[in-house]
Amino acid sequence: MDLRAELLKSIWYAFTALDVEKSGKVSKSQLKVLSHNLYTVLCIPHDPVALEEHFRDDDDGPVSSQGYMPYLNKYILDKVEEGAFVKENFDELCWTLTAKKNYKPDRNGNSVVSHQDAFKLWCLFNFLSEDKYPLVMVPDEVEYLLKKICTAMNVELNSCELDDYLSQEPQGQEGLTVWQFLDMVNSGRFLRGIEQEAISMAVEEVYQEVIEDVLKQARSPHGLGHEPCPAPTPVLISISRVQGYLWKRGQLRRNWSERWFMLKPSVLSYYMSEERKEKKGSIALDKHCCVEVLPDRDGKRCMFCVKTSSRTYEMSASDTRQRQEWTLAIQTAIRLQAEGKKSLHKDLKQKRREQREQRDQRKAAKEEETQRLKQLQEEKERKLQELELLKEAQRQAEILLQEEEQRRRQQHEEMQRTLEIQLREAEQARASMQAEMVLKEAEAERQRKRILELEAMQERLQEALQQEVKARQDEEAVRYAQARLLAEEEEKLKQLMKLKEEQEEYIIKTQREKQVLKQEMENKNKCLEEAQKQLEEVRVNRQRVDQDVMAAQRKLRQASTNVKHWNVQMNRLMHPIGPGDKRTNVSGGVFTGYQPLLSQRDSSLK
Repeated sequence: MDLRAELLKSIWYAFTALDVEKSGKVSKSQLKVLSHNLYTVLCIPHDPVALEEHFRDDDDGPVSSQGYMPYLNKYILDKVEEGAFVKENFDELCWTLTAKKNYKPDRNGNSVVSHQDAFKLWCLFNFLSEDKYPLVMVPDEVEYLLKKICTAMNVELNSCELDDYLSQEPQGQEGLTVWQFLDMVNSGRFLRGIEQEAISMAVEEVYQEVIEDVLKQARSPHGLGHEPCPAPTPVLISISRVQGYLWKRGQLRRNWSERWFMLKPSVLSYYMSEERKEKKGSIALDKHCCVEVLPDRDGKRCMFCVKTSSRTYEMSASDTRQRQEWTLAIQTAIRLQAEGKKSLHKDLKQKRREQREQRDQRKAAKEEETQRLKQLQEEKERKLQELELLKEAQRQAEILLQEEEQRRRQQHEEMQRTLEIQLREAEQARASMQAEMVLKEAEAERQRKRILELEAMQERLQEALQQEVKARQDEEAVRYAQARLLAEEEEKLKQLMKLKEEQEEYIIKTQREKQVLKQEMENKNKCLEEAQKQLEEVRVNRQRVDQDVMAAQRKLRQASTNVKHWNVQMNRLMHPIGPGDKRTNVSGGVFTGYQPLLSQRDSSLK
């Protein structure tokens, strides 16, 4: 967090405190007073006419925060120099403005923290709050700050109780405002049974460590009124709990003096006493400094020195543990200077923020993955439904195919029965024709030839029937191949249901196989159509044979007509020329034997 961002947080509280009507605007007279005070505490040369010139086009109304920001940046924040002012005085100014309106301690004086401690907690809140307005402190930072305060008092924070409190607060999971945080501390819910003096000392210690960047300072030999807990593992907590002063050796007189030391990332300062009213000197720390442990001498023990580029400072601790903590803390400050970091807690805060962002990203990624898996599951269920629909469609197609096959089979059977009847009729006609030709060999030589033609035609008809039988066999073979392909397709569908993890690939494969099967079925259908064409040719041949049979019947009728004509002529020739009953009877007796033959022939022809 840079200096400008820190200053803007405090100024934001001052601006909102002046906005009495909560309209987002403040009168120009109040902004003049605020700007004048900011000039004073930030040690910036006053420019009384700048505000009037900046807002000369807006004399009738108040100024919003967006309208005040350009003036604030140009005439105040751009002129601020780090180290040229006392940050605590600036914070006290903004705190005074906002506390009058927003901070409401217990009127009976039962508040857990004093007004000065509330100011320090307000400063700590601003430091740990997010860089978004309105300012809030996320639950992780709230827990971190309360743990540091409790650790400074050698007590343990009840995290479960804190979680319950945050869950009960409106929008507590998103963060607390500074006034909600102060109300929570003043409620005494997390600091039961602890004296106000102990709380003040703990808040002061955390304030110096976090806000004033005090990496290490000695503690007075008196505790905070509680039994000590085991030393915490983090470095900053353990090095901030050493007791006693440090002895320092002078440069000129080389005598030893007891001093109160305070360590910051860039300087190690020492004072006459722990009140820090009289500063005796400071040691500038940079990446070229180092810390070394010295052997005991001159009646001093637990000695160590800080070497800078210009001088070596010798110091003595009260015991070995204190020396180790001081050397560790100074080495930490030197490391921060070498890494170019001005504040250890700013660096730690940034790391915690990055960890929260990474955690949120992981959570978002997990939610996204869950959503993606849900979508995949829905897609999978949709594919299964489509597959069921395809199976149902296939079953319907199979039923239709079976019905069509049964219909064709019935047509073929009916056609076969018709052909058999026609064959029997043809046999009967051939037998009757042979019988007649035996009786009329002399008269019907031409008809024998016609019978031979009919026999040849019958042979062709038998060949056509054989071709039809062959076509039917081919059709049965096609049907068997089709059934085999359907069985293979069912087997592949069963395998597809078993391999759910590779469903999409198998669906594609099944579709390809279906296309191949469809192509094969089309080929088989083409073959079936060719067989049907052949059957049609057989039918045409049969019709041609029927036409030939009809032509033969016509010829037979013609022949019968001719025979009758011959009989009439013969009857005429057999009658005598002259009259006489005996010749007439003789002629009648002569032709009497031929009458039954002629009647039988006529009936057969009919």
